[in-house]
Amino acid sequence: MLRGLLPGAETMKSMSETLKIYCVNLRRYIPVSGGETLSGILASVAGEIGFTPICARVNNKTEDLSFPVFSPKRVEFLRASSPSGSRVYTRTLCMMLYKAVSETCPGSVLRIEHSISKGLYCRLLAADGSASVPAEETVGKILSRMREIAEADLPLVRKERLTEDVIAMFRRQGLTDKVLLLETVRELYTAFYRLDGLNDSFYGPLAPRTGLCAVFDIKPYKEGFLLLGPDPADPGSPARPIAQEKMYRAFTEYQKFNRIIRVSNVGELNRAVKARKTSELINVAEAMHDKLLGRISDEIRRRHDGDGTKVVLIAGPSSSGKTTSTKRLAIQLMTNLMTPKMISLDDYFVDRDKTPLDETGDYDYESLYALDLERLNSDLRRLLSGEEINLPTYSFELGRRMERPRPMRLDRDDVLLIEGIHGLNPELTASLPADSVFKVYVSALTTLRIDDHNWISTTDNRLLRRIVRDYKYRHTSAFESIRRWPSVRRGEERWIFPFQENADATFNSSLIFEIGVMKKFAEPLLREVPHNVEQYAEAFRLMRLLSYFEPIEPDQIPPASLLREFLGGSSFKY
Repeated sequence: MLRGLLPGAETMKSMSETLKIYCVNLRRYIPVSGGETLSGILASVAGEIGFTPICARVNNKTEDLSFPVFSPKRVEFLRASSPSGSRVYTRTLCMMLYKAVSETCPGSVLRIEHSISKGLYCRLLAADGSASVPAEETVGKILSRMREIAEADLPLVRKERLTEDVIAMFRRQGLTDKVLLLETVRELYTAFYRLDGLNDSFYGPLAPRTGLCAVFDIKPYKEGFLLLGPDPADPGSPARPIAQEKMYRAFTEYQKFNRIIRVSNVGELNRAVKARKTSELINVAEAMHDKLLGRISDEIRRRHDGDGTKVVLIAGPSSSGKTTSTKRLAIQLMTNLMTPKMISLDDYFVDRDKTPLDETGDYDYESLYALDLERLNSDLRRLLSGEEINLPTYSFELGRRMERPRPMRLDRDDVLLIEGIHGLNPELTASLPADSVFKVYVSALTTLRIDDHNWISTTDNRLLRRIVRDYKYRHTSAFESIRRWPSVRRGEERWIFPFQENADATFNSSLIFEIGVMKKFAEPLLREVPHNVEQYAEAFRLMRLLSYFEPIEPDQIPPASLLREFLGGSSFKY
């Protein structure tokens, strides 16, 4: 979509006399000339801002600094360390990486797969799609060229052209994935960026110059390499990779599955939808879920018979689908002639007056220490020794535990399923023998890409699920869901993600078709987010993501699907 047509001379004269923007950073209005870019405005007040912005929020939409101002606006210049600024920084690094690869590895196709190990996992492919493992020397050359590009402080120029012209341009550059996407999205105009004669498109704005993104590193990793941006804890240094072998295997398995069904990016998914192949995709994806859960069930049975494993902990971040995954795993366990029994960690909350407080002074129910760990471990030890216990009951209304008759005993082929965010934390069951516990990590590890240079964040996938679910079941607006999301993410970073690799099994709850189904539910909710709140920037970004997808009708989704946990219509009771 075009940013606007140039006004006439008389209009420009009138605007120059009255036009002002409100700068949030300075808390005052700034007179500007009509048509002036944010970069130009910034130059006139740069000494007052106190930092070097990488982008700006204009009327609560994230824009690059080439955005022209033709009418009064509310403008907040953003640091690279802000959530929006961090995304701009990462996208700019991807453009710089593409430029470096095109020059150091001519003929190779760069594919940016997904985030892992504190970076972005990237691969080099031949023109025919076959993969090659880059030598360490090749990775070094790419890194060296990227550093030269950063030091040259080259401009990244935003342009808009008729989509048919952009398609032709991308076809000449060999970006066939982008060609397919644009052909299926069918917008009249398409925005793209140009870096020293090379063109590319991104899901969101870029920095104005390469010199603003000078902190990065590239490390060989598996069959490709990691692109590492700044370390959030030390922005002057690149992030350091961490070991995530189990996550890597889970991602790789699903990518192989995507290749088999020939849907690895949004353009290929849209093509399948238009060809009326969604029923086949849905059936195969659901069968994949059954197979993975069946495999986990088989391993639990094997360990039960060999080591006496009787406690299964299921953990994962918000909206990962833990509840349905647990219910479907229970069915698989029954087919293995085991009897699943459930315990809710919620019933082990300490009384409210003993609940830890978060940094805002509110009760922190996501803290591990909001649970009575001593009582939990005592009950589990007694169950494992064959004793009968009385399960506690927690009243959220009263804010305390209530005792009522709820007897439980584990018989020979019984297995105890415990769902909760702390399942992978070794402190949760510290007093139990290690071989008595089996840990399952559930997360929506999104492997579908927009195109070869634009991946879909697992976090965005989960946020869309949460927005739809919370509106349906809790009457919570998209605004409220987005507003609370940073707090949810902070809890995940503290209590869940550090323990991912403790899992005995990882279940990828994502479904290749789900965002196409979510589109119908999420878009109306996102449109209701007010434009005068900062959360509108996030709502607009998610609407932009959804705009790439052809809608998929939800009536094709089976009642036992994990997606029904968020959409409604499930055959399970929650």
